[in-house]
Amino acid sequence: MSTTLGAFIAGGIAACGAVTVTHGFETVKIRLQLQGELQSKKDAPRMYRGVFHGVGVIYKNEGPRGLLRGLSCAYIYQMTLNGCRLGFYEPIRTHLTNIVYKDSTVQSLGINIFSGASSGILGAAAGSPFFLVKTRLQSFSPFLPVGTQHHYKNAWDGLRQIYTSEGMKGLYRGVGPAMIRTGFGSSVQLPTYFFAKRRLVRHLGMEEGVPLHLASSAASGFVVCCVMHPPDTVMSRMYNQTGNLYNSAFDCLVRTVKTEGILAVYKGYFAHLARILPHTILTLSLAEQTNKYMRKFENRYVFKDVKSII
Repeated sequence: MSTTLGAFIAGGIAACGAVTVTHGFETVKIRLQLQGELQSKKDAPRMYRGVFHGVGVIYKNEGPRGLLRGLSCAYIYQMTLNGCRLGFYEPIRTHLTNIVYKDSTVQSLGINIFSGASSGILGAAAGSPFFLVKTRLQSFSPFLPVGTQHHYKNAWDGLRQIYTSEGMKGLYRGVGPAMIRTGFGSSVQLPTYFFAKRRLVRHLGMEEGVPLHLASSAASGFVVCCVMHPPDTVMSRMYNQTGNLYNSAFDCLVRTVKTEGILAVYKGYFAHLARILPHTILTLSLAEQTNKYMRKFENRYVFKDVKSII
């Protein structure tokens, strides 16, 4: 296993590779989640009618740039979030397992879930301002606007405008729902990945390699999407609001369900699935490879120097 710093870097690099491919689906997902906000189903407009319709409409009216709005923020957020999630998961899991079982090789589902949630919450808190600006950049459309519109020239202009008008409190608007959303997703992502990986090896005789990584990642991505989407919808709306449209995450959830129906929390689900499946597959599969190269690098350059000093 790489050092915590090595795993942080490897996880961040893997996530940036994944988000490059899946960012367009994230843009569609956010617009679907904001579409018809606090309107009854019969009154709500349907400018985006699904995943591929959304991709087509945005591409036709805004070009590739429209689909890739906020990508620079997404890179920074992914480096922070997945660096923490993949970098801290194993140290937290190992430490807790040593305390409880006196043996770090024991696999405890409860400890694995807690470690995944904890590492994800740390990453979400650290990267929240960048996700805030990313969400607002992606929701903006000069052609088919949905939700509150924020006109930022770029990511840094967005951060500057928010800080100037609202201070640090504004930059961390919606951090609570973000931590809940990421805690939900992280609590199942890595535990499900490693669980699926062990079962595939044991029952299907799969060997370590790309096919095993892809199958385990696909199983993990599906579970993550099912668990994470409702708080993800709440988070998107909390991030995009101006002023105090919602008093809290709970207020947002209650008003959304009351006005739009229970299924409103699953708006954009298939766009989310279209993003999260390849994103999870690419992130975890690339993380396996980047971790492998990071271990080689550390063994060759870092630990070699330490051994020579000793």
